[in-house]
Amino acid sequence: MSSSASTTASAEAASPSGVSARPDRAEARHQSFWLWVMCLTGVDYFSTLAYQPSIAFEAMGQLAPLATLVLVGLTLAGALPIYKHVASRSPNGLGSLGMLERLLHGWTGKLVVLIVLGFAATDLVITQTLSAADAAKHIIQNPYWRDWSSQVGISPDWEVKEQCYLTIFLLLLLGAIFLRGFREVIVLAVILVSTYMLLNLTIIGSGLVYLLREPRVWDDWWSEKVLTGKWDFQAPDWARPSAWHIAALCFLFFPKLALGLSGFETGVAVMPLIRGEGENEQERLTRRIANTRKLLMTAALVMSFYLIGSSVVVSLLIEPHEFGIEGRARDRALAYLAHGEGIGQRLNPLFGQVFGTIYDISTISILWFASASAVAGLLNLVPQYLPRYGMAPQWARAIRPLVILFTGINLLVTWIFEADVSAQGGAYATGVLVLMTSACVAGVVDRWPQATYDWSRWPWTFLVITGVFVYTTIAVVIEKPSGMVIASCFIAGILITSFASRALRSTELRFIGFQFYDEQSRFLWDSMRHIEFPVLVPHRPGRRDLASKEESIRKDHHLGPEIPIVFIEAEIGDPSEFEQAPVMQVVQEQGRFVIRVTRCASIAHVIAVIGLELSRVGRPPEIHFGWSDESPFAANLSFLLFGEGNIPWMVRELIRKAEPDPDKQPRVVIG
Repeated sequence: MSSSASTTASAEAASPSGVSARPDRAEARHQSFWLWVMCLTGVDYFSTLAYQPSIAFEAMGQLAPLATLVLVGLTLAGALPIYKHVASRSPNGLGSLGMLERLLHGWTGKLVVLIVLGFAATDLVITQTLSAADAAKHIIQNPYWRDWSSQVGISPDWEVKEQCYLTIFLLLLLGAIFLRGFREVIVLAVILVSTYMLLNLTIIGSGLVYLLREPRVWDDWWSEKVLTGKWDFQAPDWARPSAWHIAALCFLFFPKLALGLSGFETGVAVMPLIRGEGENEQERLTRRIANTRKLLMTAALVMSFYLIGSSVVVSLLIEPHEFGIEGRARDRALAYLAHGEGIGQRLNPLFGQVFGTIYDISTISILWFASASAVAGLLNLVPQYLPRYGMAPQWARAIRPLVILFTGINLLVTWIFEADVSAQGGAYATGVLVLMTSACVAGVVDRWPQATYDWSRWPWTFLVITGVFVYTTIAVVIEKPSGMVIASCFIAGILITSFASRALRSTELRFIGFQFYDEQSRFLWDSMRHIEFPVLVPHRPGRRDLASKEESIRKDHHLGPEIPIVFIEAEIGDPSEFEQAPVMQVVQEQGRFVIRVTRCASIAHVIAVIGLELSRVGRPPEIHFGWSDESPFAANLSFLLFGEGNIPWMVRELIRKAEPDPDKQPRVVIG
C-alpha cells in the first residue's frame, strides 16, 4: 500500500544538491494539487483509525491516551523530519529503499535492499490481509448483516469462520479486479478519505463535546483508574500508580501502538503525482519537494489529532469488557459508538443503525481501497528491484502472474491468522517500523560528514531519532515475535529465489549498450565494426606489457605478424549489477588497437559483446585466451559473485546463446 504511486525503476541520478533534476517516466504521469494527492496517503494512513483505537486500548488499557501522546510526539519530532529529508533526497517516489540503494553499493547494498524489501513485502501483504479482515469484521457486526444472518440460519458461534471466509472473498475479489486491470484514481481517493474523515470527526467530536459537558468522566478516569492502577491491561510487576511509573510505562510500551505510524512511506511514494509549478525542471522539482513536505506535515498533524481524540473517546466512554474476545468494540471501537451501542446515543442523537451502517460502508470502502493500494504497491515494488538485479524471472515484470502469486500469499496469511486483526498487528507494525528505521539509517548515512572524527558535525538529531526507532522496532519484535517470523519467511523466500534466479539468468547477455569515453573512441569503435579484425586478445593490465603479451600470444597460438590483434582490457566495476552499460575507450598504442572498458559488471559479458559486434561484418573474429589453473567450482562462484572466473567458458556460452547461427559466432580459442 505504501507504494501505490511508486515510480518505475529508473535510478535517481543525484545532482550536487543531492536530488535528481532529470525527469524520468514518473514525470509523464498526471499530477495534481498536493492536498488531493494526500488522500492517496490517507487510504493507508487514515484507514488505520478503523482498528487503531481498539488495538491501543487492548495494548495499554486506560493508559492508551497517554501512550498515544508519546506516539504523536514521535510522529511529529521523529518520523516527520526523517521523511522530509527522504523527500528531498528521493523525489521520484523510490523512498527510503531508493536512498539505501544509492548510498550502499555492491553486494552489501543489494543484500540490504533485498532484506528491506522483505519487510516491505510483509508490510504490504499484511496491509491487505489485515484491512480485508477488519472490513469483514465491520460487515458481520453490522446489525442489518446480523439480522440477515439469523434469517438464513447462520449461527453466532460461526462468527470466526464467517469473518475468515468474508476476508478470503474480499481478497479474491481484489485479485480478480487487478487481473482485469486497475488504475488508481485520485478523485476516488479524495471522496473516500473525505467522507471517512468527516464521519470520524463526527464521532470523535461528539465524544469530546460530551466529555467537556461531563467533566466527572475525566475525573473518574484520572483519579479512579489512572492513579489507582486500575489500568485494564497486564502491567509489569514493578509498575506502581505514580506519575513516574506511569510515564515510564507510556514510554516503554508505546511501541504497541506503532500502527499509527504507517503512512509516511506512502507520503514519499506518491511524490511523482504531486504537481510542482515552475518555468523549468529544476524549479518544478524544488516546488514538488516543498509540496511533499506540506503533505507530510498536514497528514501528520491531522492524524495526530485523530489518534489522540479517538484514544481519549474510546478509553473513557467504552466499557473495558467490550474490547475482549467476545466484545462488541473489538477491532471496531468507533463503529461501536457510531451504531449507538454503549452510551453512543447519548453522544449524538444521529448515532444508531442508519448512521452506523453509513460509517460501516465508508470504513469497508476505505479499507478495501487500502488493500487495493497495497496490491498496487507490490506490483510496482517488485519489478523496480528484483528483475533489474537479475533476481527474478522475466515474468516478474508482468502484472497477472504477480497478482496470482500475491493473492495466493494473501490467502495463506489469512488462513494462518484466521483473519484476526489483532493477531496480524504485530506483523504489520514490524514491517512499518523496519521501513521507517531504514529511512532513519539512510538519513544518517546521507548526512554523515567526511570527517567523522569531528563529533560536533555528527547528525545527532537523526542519530537520536534512529535510536528511538530501533528501540521501538526491537520492542515490537519482542512483544509480538510473529511479525518477525512472517518477515523472516518473506526475506528467506526473496533471498533464496533471488539468488537462484540470478544463477539461472547468469548466461543472459544483459547488455544495455556502451557509453563512450570520448568522441574519438566512438569514431574508432564505429570504424572497427566495419573492418575485419580476426583476433581479439583479452589482456589484464598490470601483469605484463602489451609487447610481451603479443609476443607470447603469437608464439603460443601460431599467429603470423601479418594478422592484426586487438587487445581488450576490461576493468570490473560493480559486479552486483545485472544489466550493464560499461564505458568504452578505444586507443592506439604503438600501432596496436586497445579497447579499454571500465565499469563492467561482468568481464565475460563485455568480451562476448565486443566479439559479437565485430562479427557483424565479414568473418567472425577469434577470441584467444590463455589457460587458467583455477578450479571449475571456484571459477563459477567467482563469475556469479564477482563477474570474473571461468571467463573463456562463459564467453563461449554467452556467444552460443546470443547467436544461434554457428557461422556467425566468434570462435573462442584457449591456448
